[in-house]
Amino acid sequence: MSAARHYKTKAVERSEYAIYLKKAKEFYQTMYQAEKAENWNAAGLNGVHATISLIDAILVRHSGIRSSEEDHMVVVDLLTSSVGNRIKDIAQKSQTAKRIIAKKNTVAYENRNFIKSEALDMIKQVERFYQWAIKQI
Repeated sequence: MSAARHYKTKAVERSEYAIYLKKAKEFYQTMYQAEKAENWNAAGLNGVHATISLIDAILVRHSGIRSSEEDHMVVVDLLTSSVGNRIKDIAQKSQTAKRIIAKKNTVAYENRNFIKSEALDMIKQVERFYQWAIKQI
């Protein structure tokens, strides 16, 4: 990530972090409902969306911005560059978020199903990211 990188963002009232947090919680809960039903594709995709919404909540709460880039990976770089100096463990947690978001293509667009072991691994990563992110908001 270059320090000179310019990200497309939208200004958002900081109080609106609650909207993104609510979305994150819903995706997170739905991920677990999908796991219980052994719907591995749904579990995976909801884990990705929970992670993205958590990052949006942190960005809005701390910086009053959110990404308007089409590439969801950019939101992680934006998180690091915008609030990295104010939030502990950001580098490590950003890597976790990148691993989760990288699975979006597999879950949503590849011509195969997301399998149980992949879903369970993602759920574990999302759980850790979620617990950390909630403390940052």
